[in-house]
Amino acid sequence: MKRRTTLGLGFAAAAAVVVPVGAQQPPRIVAVGSSITEIIYALGAEKLLVGVDTTSMYPEAARALPQVGYMRALSAEGVLSLRPTLIIATTAAGPPGALDQLKATGIEVLILPDLYDYDSVIAKIAAVGKVTGRVAQADAMIARGREAMKTLAARLATATSRPRVLFLLSMNGGAPQAAGRDTAAAGIIKLAGGINAVDGYAGYRPLTPESVIASNADFVLVTRQTVQAMGGLKAILDQPSLNRTPAGKAGRFLEFDALLLLGFGPRTPEAARELAMALHPELARAP
Repeated sequence: MKRRTTLGLGFAAAAAVVVPVGAQQPPRIVAVGSSITEIIYALGAEKLLVGVDTTSMYPEAARALPQVGYMRALSAEGVLSLRPTLIIATTAAGPPGALDQLKATGIEVLILPDLYDYDSVIAKIAAVGKVTGRVAQADAMIARGREAMKTLAARLATATSRPRVLFLLSMNGGAPQAAGRDTAAAGIIKLAGGINAVDGYAGYRPLTPESVIASNADFVLVTRQTVQAMGGLKAILDQPSLNRTPAGKAGRFLEFDALLLLGFGPRTPEAARELAMALHPELARAP
């Protein structure tokens, strides 16, 4: 007996999947989200990948895989052309219509939480370990991560301050676009013992010069990719409103790789520790 699943005439060729019932074939996985791809590689299950989204740029080998587009602007046809038997995405993936089309084919679509805290990282690692047959490796990774975060929390308990951190995603038209609540930036700042300097909205929005000054930021945090896109750190440093914050006056600007800082995957304990040491110099000097 065979099972055949299709989705309309437009998807018939791409969506047709023929699998003998009871067969235990390795899954053909499309990973949507950089953290999912990182986890799969970290677990040693990368041979199961047949495609990734454009945010999956780490490790370097992931860039050579077929791409299905940006994670928030997926095309069902593009994903189905790779003949996956399992699609793993996070709650940040979309649009909803494309995900509904993929689910309608009968192909398994696993949506994992992306809540920008370490519990959601653990949940992603455990789920990916289960579906890839790497449960032992996932358990070991989770144990290492928990221990690292426990050690960091103990060190942060001795910190003498909780600095305010302004994360800038871009400088569109000269207006800094800053991270508010419910963002990866806010999440990693919290894990590192800081306070997100902007909490009046969720997501990312441009700030007026008055709002930048009112943020009273002790540190300005940017990604290396943003600095490159701006043509260098000087373009950010020259913003008059930033120069009127405590961060600007003291020259406290921090630059991190975007996927390390915001990925919320296997390297999050490393990112949280590095950011914490930068925000709390007294901890870096402690034994």
